[in-house]
Amino acid sequence: MVSKRDPICGMEGHIKAHGHYFCSEQCIEKYEKKHSISKKDRYCPTCSISKAKKWYKQPFYIFLVLTTALFIITYLSEPLNPVFEALVDYLNLIWWAILLGFLLGGIIDYYVPNEYIEKYLSRHRKRTIGYAVLFGFLMSACSHGILALAIELYKKGANTSSVIAFLLASPWANLPITILLIGFFGLKALFLIFSAIIIAIITGLIYQVLERKGWVECKACKLGEDKEIHNRLNVWEDIRKRWNKKKLTRQTIWKDAKGVAKGSWSLSKMVLWWILIGMILASFARAFIPQNFFLNYMGATALGLIVTLGLATIIEVCSEGSSPMAFEIFRQTGAFGNSFVFLMAGVATDYTEIGLIWHNIGKKAAIWLPIITVPQILVLGFAFNLFL
Repeated sequence: MVSKRDPICGMEGHIKAHGHYFCSEQCIEKYEKKHSISKKDRYCPTCSISKAKKWYKQPFYIFLVLTTALFIITYLSEPLNPVFEALVDYLNLIWWAILLGFLLGGIIDYYVPNEYIEKYLSRHRKRTIGYAVLFGFLMSACSHGILALAIELYKKGANTSSVIAFLLASPWANLPITILLIGFFGLKALFLIFSAIIIAIITGLIYQVLERKGWVECKACKLGEDKEIHNRLNVWEDIRKRWNKKKLTRQTIWKDAKGVAKGSWSLSKMVLWWILIGMILASFARAFIPQNFFLNYMGATALGLIVTLGLATIIEVCSEGSSPMAFEIFRQTGAFGNSFVFLMAGVATDYTEIGLIWHNIGKKAAIWLPIITVPQILVLGFAFNLFL
């Protein structure tokens, strides 16, 4: 049975092409470019029996329509007015962050080749952990979307430790999400970002120790460094050549603008509906869950941290969708540490992520992930509740 996971972005695909399922035509184009597929063999929706899923069956459009309908219904229905007010508050708070995040995501998608990332994450050295976190900042997919790239990097020769660091850093240390979190939490969001980076680095270094002891699977550690991957691309020379070839004309500017817009649109279709889910859940929580519940069970206490950890483990929401829920926990309780636990634990204990690591890298690598990360998350969450 062919997996329906998009080999480029990692999301569930619905367009069949080249023996895979893709979530968008842009992902198909990236796949074709990456694998040097000739023009005559490229995907052609107008001449293929298998066509893209109808727009009204795609999650992006479904939740866009549902959210619009919810705005109208909650505005007209007096008992639901608190939901409408909460939705408006969230929209006023983060609309600029969403737009700016998608724009920057489109710029990164268009101008930063995947080959740059693959080159540095394939090196089996301690500095690779730093590269993993740095390139995680440049990624614009959510925690689910980043999985495909991380697993592919492992198959290409990246060691287990760098893949784990990349997975932990990308959802919360990437540029679009940084902007989104600042929209919610203000400058306090920087504590979330830096803490995610610290946990990613510490976890990656611990995995390197486990690799040396043979306690986790690491195919690349046995095979040694792939010199071809390292030597076939000189990044700085490639940047220089690209810059020298670039001519600022009306045509090239228009082409670049279309490329950035296309990347932004693809990114928005991938993650915006998750943000809408998070906003809807957080709005209903604000409207109907008594504040006493948050204070009693999710407050700045040890019990509150454990309850928040449990909720983060069972709630399967993309990183963008977790942000509004995390902010609602903070708004209701003032417990910044609980918001941090909700965000980070959702990634560290995500059964999709653990399952893919188990299947593609090994069960020991998957089991060690929550064992190493959850104590760090709880300690930092406790410290945030104590001092912030």
